[in-house]
Amino acid sequence: MKMILVRRFRVLILMAFLVACALHIVLDLLPKLERSGAQPSGEPGCSCAQPAAEAAAPGWAQARGRPGEPPAAASAAGDAGWPNKHTLRILQDFSSDPSSNLTSHSLEKLPPAAEPVEGALPGQDPGALRPLDPGHRPLLRDHGTRGPVPPPGPSGDGSLLARLFQHPLYQVAIPPLTEDDVLFNVNSDIRFNPKAAAAEKPDWPHEGPEDEFLPTGDTAVDSYPNWLKFHIGINRYELYSRHNPAVEALLRDLGAQKITSVAMKSGGTQLKLIMTFQNYGQALFKPMKQMREQETPPDFFYFSDYERHNAEIAAFHLDRILDFRRVPPVAGRMVNMTKEIRDVTRDKKLWRTFFISPANNICFYGECSYYCSTEHALCGRPDQIEGSLAAFLPDLALAKRKTWRNPWRRSYHKRKKAEWEVDPDYCEEVKQTPPYDSSHRILDIMDMTIFDFLMGNMDRHHYETFEKFGNKTFIIHLDNGRGFGKYSHDELSILVPLQQCCRVRRSTHLRLQLLAKEEYKLSLLMAESLRRDRVAPVLYRPHLEALDRRLRVVLQAVRDCVEKNGLPAVVEDDLSPEHRASAGR
Repeated sequence: MKMILVRRFRVLILMAFLVACALHIVLDLLPKLERSGAQPSGEPGCSCAQPAAEAAAPGWAQARGRPGEPPAAASAAGDAGWPNKHTLRILQDFSSDPSSNLTSHSLEKLPPAAEPVEGALPGQDPGALRPLDPGHRPLLRDHGTRGPVPPPGPSGDGSLLARLFQHPLYQVAIPPLTEDDVLFNVNSDIRFNPKAAAAEKPDWPHEGPEDEFLPTGDTAVDSYPNWLKFHIGINRYELYSRHNPAVEALLRDLGAQKITSVAMKSGGTQLKLIMTFQNYGQALFKPMKQMREQETPPDFFYFSDYERHNAEIAAFHLDRILDFRRVPPVAGRMVNMTKEIRDVTRDKKLWRTFFISPANNICFYGECSYYCSTEHALCGRPDQIEGSLAAFLPDLALAKRKTWRNPWRRSYHKRKKAEWEVDPDYCEEVKQTPPYDSSHRILDIMDMTIFDFLMGNMDRHHYETFEKFGNKTFIIHLDNGRGFGKYSHDELSILVPLQQCCRVRRSTHLRLQLLAKEEYKLSLLMAESLRRDRVAPVLYRPHLEALDRRLRVVLQAVRDCVEKNGLPAVVEDDLSPEHRASAGR
């Protein structure tokens, strides 16, 4: 009798297990069945206002037909379902975390001693923070752009930028390029074929006719999208040429191209999104977290502050005005969080963090190391959010980059100091270590130091170079989101590399002197350049005024070095024919 009871008990356990498995399978298939089934009644195209029970279910962001789209198209979109992973055709990579760069050992700026931010409440379902009212449907209102947007770039009558870029200092030619000096050797007879690109990945998200995004021209190169023209223009001496029309066109693309797919970027202390466009280009999206007039609190460590989307935009324009051209193109954009992020993402982890706030705004928070929780959610008004889009650099599989630790990297510790902060002769040690034993790299570091001081950026922990060009090439100024945090304070410690090494290029020094003149005032040039962006005004006016003040501080630091060491020992004449000839070898 006892054995019979034991057997019956085992059978009951087995049956319970089978029922649980069946329920899991049904729940897993439910989103697909909902997406392929009939659409609920209501306003066409609105995928925000749903019953509360539906919001809590995994199928909350189910695929829906767009206005004017036939039901078959909506059904096909639903049948596609969720992929096991993000399967986009990766053509480029922004490479700001270690996992994306095989030559990098420590690229992420996660401060070891920083305190973790408090996360969401245990057991709390973000989607259940507020029931979704079926009668509330204002969330897909399209605010459009903020008035007419002039084309970016130095153009137009009376343009101060146009006059600046016509100055002889901005006309100095780079050395003649050889095959070893260009990043890609392009066969100009080959046309960019979006059909072939889509064929490589059948699940590539693409809608609409190709003519919407495919450029036309007389030569094969004219058929390339602007992001590809930007890539093939990279060479040993510059990320893009001064008058490359593809850069201006790429800025317009970043602000207007249709977004076809969104995924979270892995790693990082704060949320960043990888956005893919209809023309197969990609960009890194940093959403707006702070108002422009909001300064970094004085008690905040540099590694505790939010990254600013407008700092990324302003950094690109400042880099171009300084004629460094080492920051990838960045543009601002208003993004519809519902139609351009939630409805097109294939990232389940991102999709599950969307919810409706008590103010009836669409919000999401994603996943990251620090500021990704319901307490730090990004909310639209009601579903419009501002952000920056930085064009990707070429994929690492095509153009490897080497990651370098900045010699003047900060300690990222609340109490410890870095070696350069306690050793006044630290630069002498650096100059004895390759690749800093050659003047070229040290001068690049000085340019980067000046660039960071003008922005107030204390977060320059690493930098990158293209491996193909070895050590004799420019350094790329990536990740500038912690610039322009304070306008009332000038962080003099950023200038320590310049003060310790007392070295600067003559071309850089002359351009700084030019930008300090009233007829070429840096703040006026920045204001004109930034007015062309879609989210203008990009900078709060006191930040523009701080640029002029900090520029005077830089020039005074150079004068102090000249008085101490003499002009020839401080200013390297990179404009002489002999120097330019040696740079070309």
